[in-house]
Amino acid sequence: MASVNEEIVREFFESLGFLVNQPRKYQVMARAKQAEEEVDFVIFNPQGTAAELPEFGLWGTPELRRISRAVVGVRGWHSERFSPAKLTVEKELFRLADGVVMQKAHRQLGAGPVAKILCLPDLPSVGLMRTKSLDMLKAGGIDGIVLFRPMLLDLVRSVDSQKNYERSDLLQTLRILKAHDLLKDAQLDLFRLRKKKPGANRPGARQAEATADPGQANTEH
Repeated sequence: MASVNEEIVREFFESLGFLVNQPRKYQVMARAKQAEEEVDFVIFNPQGTAAELPEFGLWGTPELRRISRAVVGVRGWHSERFSPAKLTVEKELFRLADGVVMQKAHRQLGAGPVAKILCLPDLPSVGLMRTKSLDMLKAGGIDGIVLFRPMLLDLVRSVDSQKNYERSDLLQTLRILKAHDLLKDAQLDLFRLRKKKPGANRPGARQAEATADPGQANTEH
């Protein structure tokens, strides 16, 4: 599953024009990871012009296009609930901002600000838990969070069902699903029609609606 998550993140950043390097192409099993092994991707944006990093928070395409350099950590906990308690347990998340990691990143990427980006499946929806999670991530040195849902939506929008993406299994799969109308653009959800009330099409229903008290109708809005 880790390779699938990483492939999504890689394709997303490449679609934005980033050059993506994966420094670690093996899975650590017999020992604990070193700090630099927490980095899943080192990315460089030739078009990035911002002298400073965007403000901390959830980053989307506008914020990412501004940055030039970043190290990226990927956590695909799609079946687990994300909470501040999980951040307390998963302390290795914050090793992305370790000084050793930053030294190696600067040697590879050159001078200039290097963003620490964490890719997560989601954040808590409850206000207090969400705020506490973001505060803990910021205090741990993370600069920006990118969620999987916006990444996947961007990839779905960018895929052309008439093109052949034979060099990418992920894009080819999205293309096939889109060609067979199994994937729809998210904007279509905005135009769903309301369900009709039971009996709305019965004889006399429209006439009763038309003769309803106007004052009563206005109270419904």
